[in-house]
Amino acid sequence: MHYSCGICDYIYDPCVGDPEEGVATGTQWKDIADNWVCPECGAPKSLFAPV
Repeated sequence: MHYSCGICDYIYDPCVGDPEEGVATGTQWKDIADNWVCPECGAPKSLFAPV
């Protein structure tokens, strides 16, 4: 499942992860630290919604 940022519409794709922030390819949403923020706008994880 993908998750979309409620501020800038960035899509987190677990197949890609967020390697620049230490989130490895294949990391599921539930396994990302709660203090992770959107790499595009800095929004907190709590503002993301499933898409």
